[in-house]
Amino acid sequence: MEASQQTGNAPPTDEPSLRWRRRLLPSALADELDLAPDGRPGRRRRTARDWIVDFCCFLIAVLIGLAAADQLDQNPNLPHDLAVLDQLIGAASCAAVWLRRRWPLGLALAMVPVGLVSDSAGGAVAISIFTLAVHRPFRYVAWIAGTSILLVPVFFWLRPSPSDPFLVSVAFTVIIAVTCVGWGMFVRSRRQLLMSLRDRAHRAETEAALRAEQAQRLAREAIAREMHDVLAHRLTLLSVHAGALEFRPDAPQPEIARAAGVIRESAHEALQDLREIIGVLRAEDHGEESGRPQPTLVALDALIAESREAGMKVSIDNRVADPEAVPASTGRTAYRIAQEGLTNARKHAPGAEVAVHVAGAPGEGLTVTVSNPPPPGEVPHVPGSGQGLIGLTERAGLAGGRLDHGPGDEGGFTVRAWLPWSA
Repeated sequence: MEASQQTGNAPPTDEPSLRWRRRLLPSALADELDLAPDGRPGRRRRTARDWIVDFCCFLIAVLIGLAAADQLDQNPNLPHDLAVLDQLIGAASCAAVWLRRRWPLGLALAMVPVGLVSDSAGGAVAISIFTLAVHRPFRYVAWIAGTSILLVPVFFWLRPSPSDPFLVSVAFTVIIAVTCVGWGMFVRSRRQLLMSLRDRAHRAETEAALRAEQAQRLAREAIAREMHDVLAHRLTLLSVHAGALEFRPDAPQPEIARAAGVIRESAHEALQDLREIIGVLRAEDHGEESGRPQPTLVALDALIAESREAGMKVSIDNRVADPEAVPASTGRTAYRIAQEGLTNARKHAPGAEVAVHVAGAPGEGLTVTVSNPPPPGEVPHVPGSGQGLIGLTERAGLAGGRLDHGPGDEGGFTVRAWLPWSA
């Protein structure tokens, strides 16, 4: 029990020390330690390509070390014991190359004094500088590689080459070091470029998915709005006439037959509209239109006639000279506004005379007004929550117009919309 409690309380005790170590150490040294939240160093598993590259680096370091060891045996000014020690240090340095991915900065720092005392460790020194240039920012590379290059003349002054002049040896070694730094920085830049391209591609895919999701959401909202505008008119007719039959079971037979006919026709039309909307949802290409053409301002007279046949009192004042000249999108929006206005008047002001006024011209815009006085009698309860007016406001806004609605001066209700009509 005590052991489990100590184990569970250990990480919170170590977290402050870990944070202070990260604040005090340079960023590269913190990366070297690879401190995890639980205090244990985390490691990335090496891939097959990583193993192949590491083996090639180790092989290069060994070959350079063997060549340098052969030169040591041919140097008569170097004692045998010192040559053996040089080779042992070189062998240990070559073995340390396998740690280059885990501690690139630490390995490069360790190779600075090693390169000063061991000739056979030259390959490991070059590999450490190359690795540092690949995995760490340039400021660390500049300090460590610069220090190694400044120590090159000191090395050849202490241990001159028996075959090459001093300046040639120094120049050749400096060129090798600069080449390793340049090659490593090139590899680092290429990796950063590939990561940037992958990140851009990922962001582009994410943005494309978001745009597609947004377009799908907008399409669903448009379909839902269209479904409400289309079906609300039909279903309101069903509700009103069914309510009339319920409250007046002793009505004359012709009136009952007419109401039943309206109910049948409205149900048929509602079913047909629902089939069209479902067909749009199932269509592979959402840009295709439904089977029947969408109603425009030309169909406004048919809408008024249908409402009159359902028993409404409707007067229309259409001052548009040529309804066919109205753009299709504007005419469709105007039709839906008039349809929803008639639907609301039928639900909330039965028996009242509804006035529909349409006026406009190219360049001036199109105005649609649907108004009704207070209902003459008791209003039966018909389900409704005002979603139609909200949808009409959004529809008018999407068309570039505006819509206002509210009670009239004498207690009625007015819906007034203005839609753009370009010249």
